[in-house]
Amino acid sequence: MEPLSEKQIRSSFVNCTKGEAARLRLPSDFAELPWEDLDFLGWVDPGAPLRAHLVVPRADGPLGITLRVPAVSRTSAVKSSLCQICLTGHASSGVTLLAAPLAGARGREGNTVGIYVCSDLACPLYVRGKRQPRLRSGRYEESLTPEERIARMEGNLEAFAAKVTAG
Repeated sequence: MEPLSEKQIRSSFVNCTKGEAARLRLPSDFAELPWEDLDFLGWVDPGAPLRAHLVVPRADGPLGITLRVPAVSRTSAVKSSLCQICLTGHASSGVTLLAAPLAGARGREGNTVGIYVCSDLACPLYVRGKRQPRLRSGRYEESLTPEERIARMEGNLEAFAAKVTAG
């Protein structure tokens, strides 16, 4: 992913107001982000921990999506969960259901779409093996190459973005 400026990020959001986009806080490590290892930028807002944000690179410019984080999540010490973006298995506390208001009038009416995603939104790092999930039974082995896993993750993310932006 090409590095983005604060202005590019704030102007990319499609499912929140300009005021909300102006008030969101960027990741605390924004200056040190490993852009070369990112296929999208995802973070939980440090100033509003019940908000998360995704910025997806596209040919016509970045697409920002704001998401709601549940206030309480029910977890099990025994069960594991799977991220719907990168398909990384985690102990159940490592995956969270995030809800994105739809873009436009439907979102203003309260319509949302949800997705189970890595709680830390570090999918690109999991796919590349630069971060390891906490699983009781160890990481699942796949026969796909890292490039194929990255392509699958990008496709899953694009499908989610299409649901948010569908008119």
